[in-house]
Amino acid sequence: MTTRRSFNATMLAAAVAAVASTAALAPVAEAATKEKCYGVSKAGQNDCASSVAGSTCAGTSTVNYDKKAWKYVKKGTCTTISTPKGKGSLTPA
Repeated sequence: MTTRRSFNATMLAAAVAAVASTAALAPVAEAATKEKCYGVSKAGQNDCASSVAGSTCAGTSTVNYDKKAWKYVKKGTCTTISTPKGKGSLTPA
């Protein structure tokens, strides 16, 4: 009985480690194919940052196309994205 519990615990630990290592690689892979684009997200759809007080990260912007809020977009496309407030930018305004 003890051997079976030990085996189950070992398998569970291995599964958790595999998921954790995959999750750690996700931001690196995303960074290689995506770029931060400022001024293109609608209110509540930003990935991070905002010029509105109290709005610090993902989904907290209350302003459409906030020039200080960014969203990940496909690398090389940011400055081609048009919004009612202008084009996307690789830097905050």
